[in-house]
This record gives sequence, C-alpha cells and structure tokens, in this order.
Amino acid sequence: MRTITTTQDLAEYCAEAATHPFVTVDTEFLRERTYYSKLCLVQLAMPGTDDSGAVLVDPLAEGLSLEPLYELFRDTSVVKVFHAARQDLEIFYVDAQVFPEPLFDTQVAAMVCGFGEQVGYETLVRKIAKEGVDKTSRFTDWSRRPLTEAQKSYALADVTHLRQIYEFLAAKLEKTGRHSWVAEELKVLTSPDTYITAPQDAWKRVKTRTSSGRFLAIVRELAAFREAYAQERNIPRSRVYKDDALVELASNKPKNHEELGRARLLLRDARKGEIAEGILKAVAEGVACPNDKLPQPDRSREKLQVNPALADLLRVLLKAKTESAGVAAKLIATAADLDSIASGARDVQALSGWRMEVFGTDALALCEGKIALTAAGNEVKVVQV
Repeated sequence: MRTITTTQDLAEYCAEAATHPFVTVDTEFLRERTYYSKLCLVQLAMPGTDDSGAVLVDPLAEGLSLEPLYELFRDTSVVKVFHAARQDLEIFYVDAQVFPEPLFDTQVAAMVCGFGEQVGYETLVRKIAKEGVDKTSRFTDWSRRPLTEAQKSYALADVTHLRQIYEFLAAKLEKTGRHSWVAEELKVLTSPDTYITAPQDAWKRVKTRTSSGRFLAIVRELAAFREAYAQERNIPRSRVYKDDALVELASNKPKNHEELGRARLLLRDARKGEIAEGILKAVAEGVACPNDKLPQPDRSREKLQVNPALADLLRVLLKAKTESAGVAAKLIATAADLDSIASGARDVQALSGWRMEVFGTDALALCEGKIALTAAGNEVKVVQV
C-alpha cells in the first residue's frame, strides 16, 4: 500500500489520475474535539481491479499541500466519485472553497437505482462487488501516526470497491436515463450554503417548546454567541454550552454572575470568563430586542388544513409508485410534502421536475378525485375511475 507524504508525489499521482475518466475519493477525519473536521487521511483510486492505482494521502505529513488534489477536483474531464459525500465535501470546502466537479455520489445514485434510503457503503459492497468490508478499524484514531496495516487496508477498501460500485450504478443510470435525477440531488451537496452556519441563523437548529418571540430572541442571541465563539476557537458547540443549557438560560434570563451561577445545566467553564460575559450580554440583548425585530416561529405547518384520508392515500400511492419505479421514496416526497399536498398546496418539490414523472401526475389526479387506490393482499394498484 502506497502512502503519499509529499506535494510532488501527490502532484504526479493527480496528473496520472487526470488521464482517466474517473477517480474514487474518501477521507478519514476526526471531529469529536473540534468545530471543523480535522482531515487525517485522503484515499484515492484510479480505475482498475487491483490496488496498483490506489493510494493513501497523508495530509498530516509535514510540508504536504493538497493543492494538486484540488486541481484534480477542478478538472471537469474527470468524474470524482464519493459515497455519502457531504462530510467529505465540507472538509474540502472549508479548507479551500472548492467542490469536486463533476461529482458522483454513490449513495444518492443507489437511492435513484432502487437500493433504498441512505444505503450504506458496506451494503453496496456486498450487493454489487460481492465482497465484505472489515469494520474493525472504523472508529480508530486516524490522527495517530504511524497508521497500522489494518487501518491502511480498511481505508483503501473504501475507494477500491467504490470503483466497481460506481461503474455498476453509472451503467444503470445510463440505461434508465436517470442521470439528471442524481444531478438535481447533488445540487445541494455542491452549494456553499450547505456548509456555512451563520451565527445569526444558528437558533433555528435549537429545539424549543416555546414559540414566544421574546424567548426566541434570547435563544437567537445565545445561539449566535455560541456559534461564533465555537467557530473562532474551533471547538465543538457543546464545549461552550449544550442546547438544554441554552434553553434553560433563555428561560431564566440571568442578569448577573450570581444568577448565572444558579444554572443547573451550565458547564463549570461557562460560569466565568469570556463565556459567562458572552452569555449575560446575549441574554440582555435578547431581552431588549425591539418588538419588530423579534424572530417569528414558522407557523406554516399549523395553518395547514390537512385532509387525513387524502394524506394516507398519498402515502400508499407514493409507496406503490416508488416501488414500481425502483427509487427511494425519500427522494420523491417527505411526510411534510404529502401533508402539504393533502392540504391543497401544489408548489411542493414532489410535484416538480423529475419527481413529477414518478409521483406527481397520479398524485394530482388523486387529489382531484380522478383515481382510486385498491389493495389486494400486499399488492397496491392505482385504478382510473
């Protein structure tokens, strides 16, 4: 197994990879102790049936630059193949503001090809490559050096089997004409907005049971302070304070250090110093927020007049259509989409683009009372009426 530890060797490998139609890519990283993922290893493989075109790249090697890899990512003549690419892409975007182009995600493609929702790499290796995956090194510390032979073998298998999986899925997409379906799903993965959490928007990720604008204003300020503090110091949000402590602070609204010290869920380090000062300032700003600046909870779901019988029929229809089409139901419509359609909405993603080919026409007809569903045993049939 070859490990690349110099920029020159990486440049030579990437130059050779650029002569092929595709290259498979994976990463190993750590995120338990940081806000941003720490890249510990990059695995690459060119087309082939053995390990000769596969390498490990050590980004922790002194003096190694990943710029040759990023140049390969920018080369549009070479498809970059990942499995479940989101976390990998976040690492590369944060490091160099680059996305691999063109991108192929075998997890997304597998959903389009009827392998189920969020199918794992191990499952695809077993079903397509007819091989097994040794999982013993999955949760090891990838930042420690030297890597063991077991770690190297495990990491390399993540890109060598991926070649066969890609070729199988790409051929199936070509046969079914569904490449555009995958391309549409990948737009989210290659959007910077997917990987940027603006501190002022961080409150939207905090789950609360209160919809009071004043309460949410305090949550917003506390979440914004925590996000900015964690980003600047590259530490996990939970190291500043956890969500349950944030909600407790928003409820109790401490005005000084003495009141802050009574918080049951706050970590000891957050009761003093910069974090304590930041909390008190955030609470004060939330309390003083003008009424016209208070955040407004999303009440659109509350206003839906959902026809429950129609929603149930849409679920049955979705199951029947996706099983017939061999595509994961999740890609077509969510439960929220179905409720929206059943309430009369028509500007939902499930009724647009390629999804209309699978589900939309019959869904609209059902909503207009022009088709019915009949069930016999385990078989569901859509019948014109």
